[in-house]
Amino acid sequence: MKKEELLVPEEIVISKIYYIRKQKVMLDMDLAILYQVETRSLKQAVKRNILRFPDDFMFQLTKQEWQELITICDKLPQTAKYSPATPFVFSEQGVAMMSSILNSERAIHVNIQIIRIFTKLRLMLTDNTEIRLEVEKIKNKLDNQDKNMEIVFRYLDELLEKQERPLPPRKRIGFKPDEL
Repeated sequence: MKKEELLVPEEIVISKIYYIRKQKVMLDMDLAILYQVETRSLKQAVKRNILRFPDDFMFQLTKQEWQELITICDKLPQTAKYSPATPFVFSEQGVAMMSSILNSERAIHVNIQIIRIFTKLRLMLTDNTEIRLEVEKIKNKLDNQDKNMEIVFRYLDELLEKQERPLPPRKRIGFKPDEL
């Protein structure tokens, strides 16, 4: 097989990443499609090597989580929606561990690609966090400037009010030529 045939478009891989239990994960059925194996075979391989997959690498969705995912997500295959078994989901580390139990050339190349995409997403999230912090700093500065501008305008209004009310004439001091 040529390397071009092995790779999957980045957009397809990204569309298969979900945010469940506060982490980015991929469903077993999506991984099976990407690796070009049956979901049943993938699950069997995982169960045979269950010690390689602690809870932070892989977990099984509850029925409630699965129902929520089905109702929210319209990109799931129709056959998956009616399956009685809930899917396994794999975190980035779980996908990396998958390379140790699936030995096909395609699985290895797709795995490398998935890990690179997870890394890109993490970097994008980090970059966005930095940008968000900078925007927050700017907002705070603008809020302070707004308050300062409000004070300046209040003083200007007071000065205008004083100018509109004429002051009583003041008694002149010093030399007065009229008084001679």
